[in-house]
Amino acid sequence: MNELIIELSEISPRDFFGHQNINIEKLKELFPKLKIVARGNKIKAYGDQEVLEEFDKRLAMLLDHFSKYNKLDENVIERVLLSRSRDDYETPDSSNAVLVHGVNGRKIKPQTANQRKLVQLMFKNDMLFAVGPAGTGKTYTGVALAVKALKEKQVRRIILTRPAVEAGEKLGFLPGDLKEKLDPYMQPLYDALRDMIPAEKLELLIEKGVIQIAPLAFMRGRTLDNAFVILDEAQNTTHAQMKMFLTRMGKNAKFMITGDPGQIDLPRHTLSGLKEALLVLNNVNGVGIIHLDDKDVIRHRLVKKVIAAYKAIENND
Repeated sequence: MNELIIELSEISPRDFFGHQNINIEKLKELFPKLKIVARGNKIKAYGDQEVLEEFDKRLAMLLDHFSKYNKLDENVIERVLLSRSRDDYETPDSSNAVLVHGVNGRKIKPQTANQRKLVQLMFKNDMLFAVGPAGTGKTYTGVALAVKALKEKQVRRIILTRPAVEAGEKLGFLPGDLKEKLDPYMQPLYDALRDMIPAEKLELLIEKGVIQIAPLAFMRGRTLDNAFVILDEAQNTTHAQMKMFLTRMGKNAKFMITGDPGQIDLPRHTLSGLKEALLVLNNVNGVGIIHLDDKDVIRHRLVKKVIAAYKAIENND
């Protein structure tokens, strides 16, 4: 009897197998001539070579589907295993409007006209500045674009960075080593990733360096090739930091710079690198700029009112 062993990597076997191995039971039902055993992170199948080869091909299609949509159920398994080609089983959900399918198959796509414009500009340019107030989806949409590029093998890695500016709190007084001090500051980036990539796979990608999250100072001296790179909170960069970051761009790289000029935490009389870059690079071919506003806020409805109230005060100063 012939044997086929398939090892699952970068995905959670528990999620792929389903609750109480329901997905494996469906595979057994659709391949009655094979003996199929799922244990740990491996699937073993025993039977005739010709049937094993077909099972191997179909399982690869299932793994591809799961990697893309982060979801698997009996209906999907039937569609994949009984289809003649990929076109026969791809669902309408794979439209261009959906950037990625997040955890549990959640559809992540631009929510507003400006967010859709942001996506279009990122496709057309290798460098994009996305500027606007809190809650407008700048970072979240950027991370979704980065994950999409990684899944579609347009880039080999994602690099997310922020300037480690102390916004009223002193990092030195926080407990722990440098990573432990900075991880809470990087939390919004982790939060976005956790919405889009299952926990076990995300942990593995970070461990392998495929996804890197680091303070801006760690970018110095590097050349960032084959990467989707996001500089978040860019309003807190200085002239020197912004220039250093922008010149890290390597071959086949996409750079996205996000920030809110209304929330600058730099010392007084220090020019924001973001504000300067928007002026300097305004007419450079290949650089896109998108301004989001309170109409793009997708947090609690009060956030729009808070932004409007502060804007009114600032305009009267």
